[in-house]
Amino acid sequence: MSMLKAPCNAAADNLRALVQCRPPATCPRRRISGVSFSATHRRAPVVAVLDRVAAADGAAAVAGSLADRLRLGSLTEDGLSYKERFIVRCYEVGINKTATVETIANLLQEVGCNHAQSVGFSTDGFATTTTMRKLHLIWVTARMHIEIYKYPAWSDVIEIETWCQGEGRIGTRRDWILKDYATGQVIGRATRCKWVMMNQDTRRLQKVSDDVRDEYLVFCPRELRLAFPEENNSSLRKISKLEDPAQHSRLGLVPRRADLDMNQHVNNVTYIGWVLESMPQEVIDTHELQTITLDYRRECQHDDIVDSLTGQELTDDAKTIPELQGTNGSATATKGQQDYPQFLHLLRLSGEGLEINRGRTEWRKKTAR
Repeated sequence: MSMLKAPCNAAADNLRALVQCRPPATCPRRRISGVSFSATHRRAPVVAVLDRVAAADGAAAVAGSLADRLRLGSLTEDGLSYKERFIVRCYEVGINKTATVETIANLLQEVGCNHAQSVGFSTDGFATTTTMRKLHLIWVTARMHIEIYKYPAWSDVIEIETWCQGEGRIGTRRDWILKDYATGQVIGRATRCKWVMMNQDTRRLQKVSDDVRDEYLVFCPRELRLAFPEENNSSLRKISKLEDPAQHSRLGLVPRRADLDMNQHVNNVTYIGWVLESMPQEVIDTHELQTITLDYRRECQHDDIVDSLTGQELTDDAKTIPELQGTNGSATATKGQQDYPQFLHLLRLSGEGLEINRGRTEWRKKTAR
């Protein structure tokens, strides 16, 4: 590996050194670069609730496990959000020598689940509360929106902050902010602006009961806090259905066993890869993904066969430009469309044609690195 001259920086070196510590009995309690490695966090506003959860689910669920102590994250001082640091690993980067969008999405899922564990929620499900487990209820994603302003490279250290909030009677939402840990620069934002509850046995959606809401809302900000506070931001845009015939397609995609998660269906991150499979290669070669929005409409099981369809979405301004006529939606129609093309996507069950997922992506020209 020394011949590869792998890039690294002081922040990454410090984080690597920390995980070389022996178990907590011999590893000193200390704070390095703002990260607390003591089993006791400053959570005054919610400490009583944490104590109650610990009594119900066992103290190890809140603090005390080896993973809790070695994990480079903790609740913020008010106990209402969670921050964690990650080093980008070599197998998490793609052809652009930066982290892939699937890597980013997996880290968002990871920090969200770690947040849930840090306040005592289940380790055998995605953030399930005590009442949810009794009633066989699970959380499933209804909409995901990710914007990436700068992709981190191999050995970069990123910090992700996340928090959750109520969202009507049938669901909740979770938001994230991604920063370059070395500079503090915001490099991305994301929201799972609709997370709904499903009965694991019947596979039907179910309203969030007051008991469940009481269990998780105590850990949520008292006032509405959004990763995308801007009015009419793109996370709220409706996604039109892509109609046949699509310009680009990839047919016959089959879920791998590794694509299934603990909820016994294809994990939401897998859909991102399927959407990108039907992107035109000329766009992949010259652009990088800037924004992706996905609406999840149907579960996908291990024996399903999926078709991925893609077509360019013309903006309202572009529709009035004469040069677009006769281009059949080509990504080279105008300078604006060429530099920031937008695409509509559809995932459907092969044969039956039932809609699984619809999406929108926006791309920007690659810059020299």
